[in-house]
Amino acid sequence: MTGAEAADPPEGGAPRTPDRLRRRASRLLSQLTVRSDRLINEGLARVDARKWHYAVLASLQDLGPGSQAELSGRTGIYRSDMVGVLNELAEHDLVERAPDPGDRRRNIITISALGRRRLRRLDTVLDGLHDELLAPLSPAERDQLVQLLIRLLDHHTGTADPA
Repeated sequence: MTGAEAADPPEGGAPRTPDRLRRRASRLLSQLTVRSDRLINEGLARVDARKWHYAVLASLQDLGPGSQAELSGRTGIYRSDMVGVLNELAEHDLVERAPDPGDRRRNIITISALGRRRLRRLDTVLDGLHDELLAPLSPAERDQLVQLLIRLLDHHTGTADPA
């Protein structure tokens, strides 16, 4: 994104962006992603967390224990980055590692009681940040937007329900 694209409207309030650009869904999604990432990253940093911490804790809570490779697949975190994320979570006693009884070369990661409490706190933080991000939308519009985004993502990742 160039500086001109990210710029605020000029004095007088008229947008500088041509209408044909403002109507491009891909461009709108890209620009909103930048703003959303900034809001979420800064908000989580205020409580000494990162979005990957949340992703791993949520995966463990919702889908159960898993290996590093399984967690990587569930969360979209590269395997090489997962080690660092798990180390950070383990340093704060938010996850527990135990040898896999079926394969002693790998560990099974489990969310700890402290990790469950931390996840609930992060849920509350993220709820507030999402309220800020989606402030101009009604609750029904928020739900509709999320459903549409899920549909688009599922279509493009091949994870859509065959129903």
